[in-house]
Amino acid sequence: MRFTSEARLDDGVLEREFTLGEIPGTLWTTESSAPAPLILMAHNNGLPKAEPRLVARARYTAAHGYAVATIDAAGCGDRPRSAADEQARADLRRAMQAGEPVDELFESFIGPLVENAVPEWQTTLDALLELPEIGGPVGYSGGWTALGIRLAVVEPRIAAAGFFAGGYVPRAQREEARQVTIPLLFLLQWDDEGNPRQRALDLFDAFGSKEKTLHANMGGHTGTPWFEAEDGIRFCDRHLK
Repeated sequence: MRFTSEARLDDGVLEREFTLGEIPGTLWTTESSAPAPLILMAHNNGLPKAEPRLVARARYTAAHGYAVATIDAAGCGDRPRSAADEQARADLRRAMQAGEPVDELFESFIGPLVENAVPEWQTTLDALLELPEIGGPVGYSGGWTALGIRLAVVEPRIAAAGFFAGGYVPRAQREEARQVTIPLLFLLQWDDEGNPRQRALDLFDAFGSKEKTLHANMGGHTGTPWFEAEDGIRFCDRHLK
C-alpha cells in the first residue's frame, strides 16, 4: 500500500489517498492512542469513491473514532471499463429510459461487478489491517448491498454490517443472504422509485442474522435522513468497540 496524498480536514479527520497495485482508495482516520476499529464503506455499484454522500458519511464516521476506507473497484469510478461493461451500461440506460424491464440486465451487469470486486476488497482489507493505527474489528457500511452480502459470507473478519436497500441485489446474493449471521442494520427508503419495497422487505426477512434491525423512512432513493448516520454510529459502537 502506497499513500499518495494526505490532507488534515477541518473536522480533525486525516484523509489519505492510497494505491494498492491497480486499486485506488481513500482512508479516513483521526489521531488516537489506540488502534481504531475499521469500517469498509462502499457506494452503489459503479459510483466513484469520491461521491459526496459517501465522503460525508466517511468523515462523520471517522470523526467518531473509526478508521474508514473505500476503494474504486474494477469498472467503478475512474477505473477503466471493458467494452462489455460499457455495452451493459448503455443497454441498461436505454431500457430504463424506455420503461422496459431491467432485472435481467441488472443481473448480467451487477453479478460480475460483485465477483470482481470481492477479491480486491479482501486484498485491501489485508493491507489496511497491517497499519498500526488500525486494529479491528471490522464492519461494512454502504449502499452496495450485493457486495456487502458476499463479503459478509466469505470474509470472517467482518463482524457487523449496515446495508442500504437502494440498489439492485442479484438473485445469487439474495440466496446468500440466508448465510449472513452477523448483526445487521438495514435502511429502507419507503418510496424508493428504483427498488420495489416488497423485494427489500423479502431480503431483510431472508437474512439469517439473529440480530437485525430495519429502519424505514419515507422518501425517495436519496432521501435518507441524516439522523440515520447517528443511529449508524450507535450500531457500530455496540458491535465494533
